[in-house]
Amino acid sequence: MTIKTSLLSSAALGVICALSMVGAADAAAKHKAAAGEPSLAEQVKQLQATVESLEQTVQAQAAAQQQSQAATAAQLQDAQSRADAATAAAKSAQAKLDMQIQQIPGSVQTAVAALPKSAPTTIDKMKYKGITITPGGYLEAAGIYRSKNIESDMASSYAKIPFENAPLSKTQEFRESERQSRLTLLAAGDVTPTMHAVMYGEFDFLGAAQTANSNESNSFTPRTRVLYGTVDWDDLGLHFLAGDNWSLATLNSKGITPRNEVPPPAIDAQYVPGFAWARQPQIRITKDFADKQGWLAVSLENPQTNFTGTAGNQLPAGVSVLDLVGGNGTINPAPVGSAAFSGFNTVNTTSLNKLPDLIGKVAFEPDIGGARPLHVELFGIYRQFYNQITVTAANTLGLAPGVSERTETGGGWGGSVTATVVPKILDLQASFLTGKGIGRYGSSQLSDATLNFDGSVAPIHETMFLVGGTWHTTPKLDVYLFGGQERENSQISSVGTTNYGYGNLANTVFTSAGCTTVGGACSATVRSVAQITGGIWDKAFTGSYGQIRLGLQYSHTWLDAFSGGGYTPKTSADMIFTSFRYYPF
Repeated sequence: MTIKTSLLSSAALGVICALSMVGAADAAAKHKAAAGEPSLAEQVKQLQATVESLEQTVQAQAAAQQQSQAATAAQLQDAQSRADAATAAAKSAQAKLDMQIQQIPGSVQTAVAALPKSAPTTIDKMKYKGITITPGGYLEAAGIYRSKNIESDMASSYAKIPFENAPLSKTQEFRESERQSRLTLLAAGDVTPTMHAVMYGEFDFLGAAQTANSNESNSFTPRTRVLYGTVDWDDLGLHFLAGDNWSLATLNSKGITPRNEVPPPAIDAQYVPGFAWARQPQIRITKDFADKQGWLAVSLENPQTNFTGTAGNQLPAGVSVLDLVGGNGTINPAPVGSAAFSGFNTVNTTSLNKLPDLIGKVAFEPDIGGARPLHVELFGIYRQFYNQITVTAANTLGLAPGVSERTETGGGWGGSVTATVVPKILDLQASFLTGKGIGRYGSSQLSDATLNFDGSVAPIHETMFLVGGTWHTTPKLDVYLFGGQERENSQISSVGTTNYGYGNLANTVFTSAGCTTVGGACSATVRSVAQITGGIWDKAFTGSYGQIRLGLQYSHTWLDAFSGGGYTPKTSADMIFTSFRYYPF
């Protein structure tokens, strides 16, 4: 029941009651009229007025209630609409989220499939106290065949290939070796955001102490290939290196930076004749310019001299020297006091040195079309040779007797270039070095110096060069071809008709029969070593386990001696190398 109905019912009931009381009230009214009170009719009119007032109030209240109910209904409808919209949006978002979740496995599989096959799926670096440590290296099982026996392991002694008159020239050589297997460790840390410190070491097993042999246990000592530290200042463009590393004379592929050297990719650990290199203790400072397009470096490197001579070049009586290291022959009489002591094996000899080898290099790596396909280097070497000469009163040359130290300078200059002819397809390189007393920087290890008749040092002039390239036939297969030569001039000093130094000192007349018959008279002295070599490297298997590479190399090496009587003694050898390498890191 509504408020309006309730009010009307109450008013009607009041009217009925009032009328039923009219009769009784009439008498009372007359009595009240006599007393001055309102009549009954007037009271009815008043009640009707009251009812009408109540009806108006009820109608006003009903109208207000209807407006309130309409407003409430509109608010409810608006709230319901917004709730419905929110529910629809939530359902749409949930549907999108469900779809994205369903697509995640497929997206992950697609991303994994897009990774390079060689990409590691495990951690390949370690962190320790702010230092990043990266292990490296490989295990190698190699095979070696030589058509002439030079009694060498993985590093061929090119200058010692026997001439045809030597018995070993008729014997062949086969070996298997794991000694070129290598372990490396790189530790790097940031001193500041622009200052970086690095330690790097490479170790293999090609060292051979005097007690090492192949008789039973095949026990060979580990060898330090390189072991050095560097500090780099990015904001200054300065780079400092100290320790045992590739010589600054070695060709780089990127600026003048360590671990970017470019030796020929040969299996033979002695690389290729004509390649200029060394690995030795040094202190080096490098500066880069013009966004690393230009480089300048200077190094002080450990000196050593390979002296040499030939049979019959004895020093005159009464003249002796200290201290020599034998090369392709011997100096007679034997040097005095040549044995090494603390830290060296006493049966080995070392040269006298008082200054380091000084090497300077400039490199250019111009930006060409946003790339740097060309790398050019020029370098120079300054060397000093030092010995002690003892002359007795009984010498046959009339020299003043006494003991004196003599110094002679030597060195040379060279250059090299690498070029990416076709990116990721063809890389070429070439290098040369010429000068006096530079033999130890060549792969053939020809001699640095000999002696004049008075015992003074006589540096030998030599020129070496190397050219070659690598063809990346597929991402997995590389084919390479290199050729090089090292050639020395004779270095002779004479007293009367007697010659001293290096070359065909006795003016020996060589004959074909004497130089090609075992035991024949052919005292030949090496003048030049040349080689052509080629091979392949196959990245047979690559994955999260590392990489397995297979290598095959063939080389043909020629040796020419100093001529005599119009005949030049020659010899040559063929060599084949195989390699199985596993790179776990």
